[in-house]
Amino acid sequence: MSAQDQIKQTVTDNDVVLFMKGTKMAPQCGFSQRVAGVLNYMGVEFLDVNVLADDDVRQGVKEFSDWPTIPQLYVKGEFVGGCDIITEMTMSGELDKLFEDNGVTYNKDAAEKIRAANA
Repeated sequence: MSAQDQIKQTVTDNDVVLFMKGTKMAPQCGFSQRVAGVLNYMGVEFLDVNVLADDDVRQGVKEFSDWPTIPQLYVKGEFVGGCDIITEMTMSGELDKLFEDNGVTYNKDAAEKIRAANA
């Protein structure tokens, strides 16, 4: 299976996927740590894909999304964005709406605490 096929199957088979450097419990870059931290804090169940473990996936996901950086968040098979976009969406409440619209369970109180702490 090609890296592109593997990526497509991964984002299709899982509601929320984060392609990141490291894992959700041991991120290996600050940007991956920020996005995984937001998802973990909000109680979102997600699959973490460590791009450092497979160079084909690391390059392939950039081509798949036409986005040059890692991390990359996918919800219900759709590319959402990287660290800056996820941060902005968290602060504006757009990420809450995206999760609600797609039936993804998350802790709304935790999302509100993130916004309050960063206001």
